[in-house]
Amino acid sequence: MIFAAKKLVLPDPADALPGNPEPPRVTNRHFVTGNPIVPPFPEPLRLALFGLGCFWGAERRFWSYPQIFSTAVGYSGGYTVNPTYDQVCTGMTGHSEVVRVVYDPELTPYGELLKLFWEAHNPTQGMRQGNDIGTQYRSGIYTYDQEQWNLAIASRQAFQEQLSRAGYGEITTEILPAGEFYYAEDYHQQYLAKNPGGYCGLGGLGVCYAEK
Repeated sequence: MIFAAKKLVLPDPADALPGNPEPPRVTNRHFVTGNPIVPPFPEPLRLALFGLGCFWGAERRFWSYPQIFSTAVGYSGGYTVNPTYDQVCTGMTGHSEVVRVVYDPELTPYGELLKLFWEAHNPTQGMRQGNDIGTQYRSGIYTYDQEQWNLAIASRQAFQEQLSRAGYGEITTEILPAGEFYYAEDYHQQYLAKNPGGYCGLGGLGVCYAEK
């Protein structure tokens, strides 16, 4: 997922690529957990949505976490309806590569997912993650309710203090209400489980996140 030319500025909505009439078909069975990746999901399961660089490695971080029901990769935060991977890679959809996590808050509090998020990548790089450069690799937390929003804002403030003490710069992670989630093509789903030797450029800063 390393490309020579990357756009580093989000497009104006009027300039975004046109959408597609249909989303890609995805297999509604998680390759690792065996659970569905398409709603509806049973109660009390909830959704969380994160962008932290290449979604192949990001998804693996979350499905590997204990008691996660399922995960799926896709595109969100932009303008193009039902985008394809090739379209997202142009930088002209506005979308970020994201992983949607289906979790039971009674077993896995949202705060634990935030800890995994902050520690799994470098949230100070703007429109890139390591060698992956472009708007689709920006860091983001996309919240589904007020509680997630409040926790996300507080976690960013807390982690910024911890990063600053360790000598790192300002966090560039965007925190926004979750928009439409568009599934990525089926071959992207649980890619690193299907292709264990596949590319993953995800890496954290070695700073442990601790809630205040």
